[in-house]
Amino acid sequence: MTDSIIVEAGGSWAGVVPKGDKLTIIDSKGGQGVDFLCYSADHPEERYHAPNTLKAARSLKLTTGHTLYSDDARPIFLIVEDTFGGHDTIGGCCSEVSNEMLYGVTGVTGCRENFLNSLESFGLGRRDIVPNINFFCNVPVNVDRNLAETVFVADRAIVGARVVLQAKMNALAVISNCPQVNNPCNYGNPTEIELCISNS
Repeated sequence: MTDSIIVEAGGSWAGVVPKGDKLTIIDSKGGQGVDFLCYSADHPEERYHAPNTLKAARSLKLTTGHTLYSDDARPIFLIVEDTFGGHDTIGGCCSEVSNEMLYGVTGVTGCRENFLNSLESFGLGRRDIVPNINFFCNVPVNVDRNLAETVFVADRAIVGARVVLQAKMNALAVISNCPQVNNPCNYGNPTEIELCISNS
């Protein structure tokens, strides 16, 4: 059985993916950034932990075979398929305050606000937002360990690119379909994405 969900440009989604089931995130039009957080659905104080994940992966870019670990060093999701080829782990999420700090725009909300809206229905809030993964995004780091001037770089838009995550515990997944137009992460044109949850 497969459930398909369309998340509109700038929208968000949160839901529980039972242990063993797969969550597929599809960049339907190509070039769309997708901000992602995850938690233990049974004990949400246990959540995605970037340092554990990156130390185990030995890479700043996540792809097929990499595990998303919690702060208790337990696997939350395993990436079982990736047709994009490496996803950002250091750029974090945009927000109303960071948009003003970085781009000088006011009153422009972002992924942080989407996360807060989605987390509220699960009894979670500001203290539960941690550094997230940015699927289908590239933040290059050069040999001098410097980031690109705009941090996010639009270097490849792959129509229909997908990443498939298998839940290794009952997992709460939280997604912001990034509304950003002030940096290149969405090529200046946020678009819809598709989510599929399957038990096969």
